[in-house]
Amino acid sequence: MHLDHRPFPKDKKVMLMHTCLCDAFFDDVAKATVEVLEYLGCDIEWPENQTCCGQPAFNSGDWASSRQVVRHAVKVFEGQKPVVIPSGSCAAMMFHGALLQFEKENDYDKVEALANRSWELSDYIFNALNIKKWPGKLNAKIAFHRSCHSRGTPSGQASQSLLESIEGIKVAAFGEEEQCCGFGGTFSVTFPFVSSQMGHQKLDMIEKSHPDFLVSGDMGCLLHLGGIIDKDKIKLPIRHISQVLRDSLKNGGLL
Repeated sequence: MHLDHRPFPKDKKVMLMHTCLCDAFFDDVAKATVEVLEYLGCDIEWPENQTCCGQPAFNSGDWASSRQVVRHAVKVFEGQKPVVIPSGSCAAMMFHGALLQFEKENDYDKVEALANRSWELSDYIFNALNIKKWPGKLNAKIAFHRSCHSRGTPSGQASQSLLESIEGIKVAAFGEEEQCCGFGGTFSVTFPFVSSQMGHQKLDMIEKSHPDFLVSGDMGCLLHLGGIIDKDKIKLPIRHISQVLRDSLKNGGLL
């Protein structure tokens, strides 16, 4: 599927896929996402019976199990509304990975329909709603980590453009910006030593730019890097982009 061919929503009625990561680790990201979307005038539907995008089983090669999860998602998120997802990897799973594993399955058309309605949060704000400048202000120097899953999609550039448009924010450049953080989903479990070393290398590069905090649109990366930061007692707070967008509104007296 070519992402630039997705039908653009005609209104601001959306469904929110908050992802397992919000449910288990980043509850404030779900809250910030809701606050940001409501500020933009979105009418949000949150299906309580949602579970997962199927990516863990997909990455492990257990496509049969992953297909079961995706089929459940298709039922839960049925309809015509855009599905907004505050995580680059989960969004990529819905509009790319899910399609790969259903190419020879009878349910391909239903999965494709959901893929065509799936939007990562920044992509939805920047490209679907056409908001090119974010209001509010936040005086901070940040390092933006563009996750591997956002490459080849509009999400990474949308996130960076929104961050750069916020009054008071300076996005710092750092070495090897496109390098993977080492998480890779189940890769970090299968190859923990390699994964950890990649994470340390990434953080070493980021720290040299002396940011106030690290920002990403992918909670998997933040979970991995945040774990290393906590273990090594590195003084580098982490933020999801939804939290930065929300906090800049609050700081600017708009929320």
